[in-house]
Amino acid sequence: MRVLTVLGNRPQSVKAAAVSRVLRARHEEVLVHTGQHFDDELSTIFERELGVPKPEIQLGLGGGTNTEQTAKQLAALGPLVAEQRPDVVLVYGDTNSTLTGGLAAAQAGIPVAHVEAGMRSWDWAMPEEQNRVLTDALSDLLLVPSPAAQANLEREHPRGRIVYVGDVMVDVADLFRPMAAENTAVLERYGVEPGGFVVCTTHRAANVDDPARLRALVDLLIAVPYPLVLPLHPRTRARLAAAGWLDELARHVTLTPPLGYLDFTALLVHAHAVLTDSGGVQKEAFLARARCVTMRDTTEWVETVDSGWNVLVDLDAERAIAALDRPLPAEHPQPYGDGRAAERVVDALDELDA
Repeated sequence: MRVLTVLGNRPQSVKAAAVSRVLRARHEEVLVHTGQHFDDELSTIFERELGVPKPEIQLGLGGGTNTEQTAKQLAALGPLVAEQRPDVVLVYGDTNSTLTGGLAAAQAGIPVAHVEAGMRSWDWAMPEEQNRVLTDALSDLLLVPSPAAQANLEREHPRGRIVYVGDVMVDVADLFRPMAAENTAVLERYGVEPGGFVVCTTHRAANVDDPARLRALVDLLIAVPYPLVLPLHPRTRARLAAAGWLDELARHVTLTPPLGYLDFTALLVHAHAVLTDSGGVQKEAFLARARCVTMRDTTEWVETVDSGWNVLVDLDAERAIAALDRPLPAEHPQPYGDGRAAERVVDALDELDA
């Protein structure tokens, strides 16, 4: 079988680390990176640290609004799919690249397989929610990471086949968390002690594109009563710089460039708590049994909240600060599978080819 895999950002590259190693043992895979959030240094880090194959095709289509990105990607992926003639197109998650990869395949009459299908935040204003719902509608194979995601799809009655595989991030975490836990060099680099700091990520358009919410975000981060390490997303850096608040934040917070998976995971597993607006980081914190505080009022990863490991605070600084010191739950459920999701993804692709 010939599989065309479309990637667009860091989390998708990490997920590909789990699936590609199994997929390439059985089938032919061509990795395409749209360039939606492409960083050559990060790509090299993923290749070296995680064994992610370097994309055979790099489209270099970063920048622009969501609408502009979607248009550029679809215009490039349509001819590419026709040229490559894959048996299936594999997409991950909820980025613009997920949607355009699925749509280009569907328009060419090629089956679409969606890893991380069925996730819902119920916030239609989020571009990610639009992307994931539309991609699920296009998909022939809906590969779900959790029972909640499966239940969402069963209520929606999609035309594609639903297969529970578990979450491929469990596979990655099981492989690399012990290595990350031993990595204290990154803590020394940023002058923090195990258990004595908060690690933060923030890049959601709802938080950084609106000036009033961006100001509330800055005030929240400055108010955190712990040393705070913030690997700064390019989008967030640009918005802070444009507003004139980047230097102000830098006086209170340790700002770093984007980090490789192992360095970031090392910070996550050693932190007192994780503060984020990222869906993927919420789940990574949960898998690492780390206290998580989410700067949103909805989440697609509902199990992390229901189990008490994650708290939604939006941009309420008082609630966020209180949540940073809440006791950790006594129980840690495993709704995302047993670390064999990648194998099940490829098994499901095999059945699609049968």
